[in-house]
Amino acid sequence: MTIELNREAIAQVTALPAVTEAAEVGSALISLWPLTEAMQMDNDAKYAENLQVRVTRAFARVLTGEDVTVPDAEFVYEGADEIPGRPQNIVDTLLAANDAYDTMADYSESGDVQLIFDAAEALDVRWDTDVAAQVRETIAAVEAQIEDDAAQGRLSTSSEPADVATRFATALAVCDALLSVVTGDGEHDGDAAAQAVKVLPILLYVNELREQCSIPRICLTDQQILDLIDTRANAGDTLTATAEYIAPLAGAEWTKHRDDVLWNPDEAKKKAKEEDEKRNKEALAAKFAHIKDDPGKETVEL
Repeated sequence: MTIELNREAIAQVTALPAVTEAAEVGSALISLWPLTEAMQMDNDAKYAENLQVRVTRAFARVLTGEDVTVPDAEFVYEGADEIPGRPQNIVDTLLAANDAYDTMADYSESGDVQLIFDAAEALDVRWDTDVAAQVRETIAAVEAQIEDDAAQGRLSTSSEPADVATRFATALAVCDALLSVVTGDGEHDGDAAAQAVKVLPILLYVNELREQCSIPRICLTDQQILDLIDTRANAGDTLTATAEYIAPLAGAEWTKHRDDVLWNPDEAKKKAKEEDEKRNKEALAAKFAHIKDDPGKETVEL
């Protein structure tokens, strides 16, 4: 059964406080573009690298159930195919996660649905035939509807908060629909970890769909992915539950992205120095706070 986007439901999601708040933050980030300063472009490139490290680490933790560390993810991102003293299965899973991430990175430009299945294969995520068919049909349907909405002016690409909220809500609706397809309407028999594995390719796809719709990518940690599964399993309305869970996380991610882009080492150094001086003055004042002034002491002018 093909799932179509419900514009009325999307409008309701757009109006959710969590979504409108996230959209304000997203608008502030999007409005920085196009970047023109070399430092900001370099900062954005570093943010993108860090985002891939964080996403692939989260995926590897979900897939293995093991303590995949940040250094593990960084080493593999930088090209390592083995890490002395670390389990090889962790390295192999990180390699697979990076393959899937790199595979899906082309989607926002090509729109090739097959990339989602290639990413799933890289992650060794196995959907049964019916689920795979529903995923393919759903993506084809929602992509066509999004294109139609854009052509009809219902999906503006501006950085205005209201327009950002609409595009974000649309991506959330797509995310909810596809999560329902691969998890069976969000239900699970107490095994959120198994369900979390199934949704990983969907999370990659939705990130690229956001990029396609001029909405910044986000990152969910492994625990947040598991919590999302549980949140949906206990919800009567999975779309609202999904939106209310993801929106604050998206807002936090977009705040980080904007801060990272605007980071200036000279200003950061100056601010750190000022904060150190302030702390030193406060510590000195506290040290001598017990010493009282002598009211009879003669004032000496220098």
